Amino acid sequence: MHRPGYPHTYEIILEIEESLRKITHLMKQKNRELLQQFNITPPQFLALQWLYEEGELTIGDLSSKMFLACSTITDLIDRMERHDLVERVRDTSDRRVVRLYLRPKGKQLFEEIVEAKRTYLSRILATYSPEEVQRLGRFLKRLYQDLSLI
Repeated sequence: MHRPGYPHTYEIILEIEESLRKITHLMKQKNRELLQQFNITPPQFLALQWLYEEGELTIGDLSSKMFLACSTITDLIDRMERHDLVERVRDTSDRRVVRLYLRPKGKQLFEEIVEAKRTYLSRILATYSPEEVQRLGRFLKRLYQDLSLI
């Protein structure tokens, strides 16, 4: 059934929404299982990812990026620091500011997890043709861009 002003049927939109929801749920579940193998939580992995990408962040910066309270980030970083994954360094120009950096162990752990994720996804996509994988990549990139605009 077409709804006025929409080019696609209501049924196909519902089907796509359901598929995206199921994929998201499965990806989160598989991600949690994979992270458990590395003895790390999803928030810890996300913190590693931000620090890997940004190089250094303050607690406030990381709090904003992860949408978590500063006190929650502080507890998270405390645990990660105990495992030698990150370190706090007081800013030399402003002693009130504490910067977070990845330790070599944290960098290595992040890279190992990313490689495990790539291996997992490669196994899943092995049954697809190269053209299908490229098309899927383009569709997902476009969907992400379109969702970001709304």
